[in-house]
Amino acid sequence: MNQINFRGTFVTTKLALPYLKKAKNPHVLNISPPINLKNIWFENHTGYTVVKYGATMMSWGMSLEFQEFGIAVNTLWPQTTVATAAVKFELGGDDMIQRSRTLAVMADAAYEILTCDSRKCTGNQLLDEEVLKETGTTDMKKYRVNPNCAEKDLFPDLFLDL
Repeated sequence: MNQINFRGTFVTTKLALPYLKKAKNPHVLNISPPINLKNIWFENHTGYTVVKYGATMMSWGMSLEFQEFGIAVNTLWPQTTVATAAVKFELGGDDMIQRSRTLAVMADAAYEILTCDSRKCTGNQLLDEEVLKETGTTDMKKYRVNPNCAEKDLFPDLFLDL
């Protein structure tokens, strides 16, 4: 976990830096959660929490370090669970998938972030739903795996107090 989430964030971004400096609208977007220091996130899965928050802190630091170059560095995290193999096998099987959103929600939010002006949008810990609503998406129903599942029945993702 540490090699992928924390060290991977650092090494990949540092290696891409020369290319990012030459880009017209350079962005780095990491999939890591907003920092929430409530005990529940540490007492039940300390290792996972530390490396995910490490990626968020690395992103925050890089946003400050690279600001002079106009390179945006932000994080994105899903507000609800997203239908992935990890969610299915680790969090609750098919029932959890039915209470999740499709991968398109993260893809659409990432697109909105990556196409904004890099000099105006950096250092943020963003949630997919908030990004989409701020950019004009009012109906989140299209992202539900099960269109008949009510919004209130979608499962909040880890690290969020919703």
